[in-house]
Amino acid sequence: MSVSITGYYNSPIGTIIVEMTDGGISSLIFSDKPVKINSDDLFLQDTFRQLDEYFAGKRQFFDLPLTIKGTAFQMEVWDLLLKIPFGKTLSYLDISNRLGNSKKIRAVGRANAKNPISIIIPCHRVVGHDGNLTGYAGGLWRKEWLLDHEKTYKQLSLFKPERK
Repeated sequence: MSVSITGYYNSPIGTIIVEMTDGGISSLIFSDKPVKINSDDLFLQDTFRQLDEYFAGKRQFFDLPLTIKGTAFQMEVWDLLLKIPFGKTLSYLDISNRLGNSKKIRAVGRANAKNPISIIIPCHRVVGHDGNLTGYAGGLWRKEWLLDHEKTYKQLSLFKPERK
């Protein structure tokens, strides 16, 4: 039997609904609807702390357990998204090339759009081949904000990135 907990995080770009299932983050999505904010749930405190650090420019990598479900292809794409460095972007073509098949651009786009864990699995770091911003489930304005945020803190070099 799965155990699921939902919490709400108030970010600079709107409410984030976080769901934890069986001890791992299973969903992190933006909401434009007003919700009751509860950022002190014991099971989600570490997630909220790491989001605080990210939005304050003090965290480049998340160290959280994830419980995600998807097809083998989606999981492969999401794993590649986790490897895109903070403050950098890749195109859909770049990702499909890394998967060994440049013709899978649309499939990569669909997998990116199905990413259930925004920010932590950084689908916002994927752009069109010409560098233009393309679809983002949280809205293009949020994608632009996140990329600008990362670029600003990357340039400031406030900390050295370390990945465990």
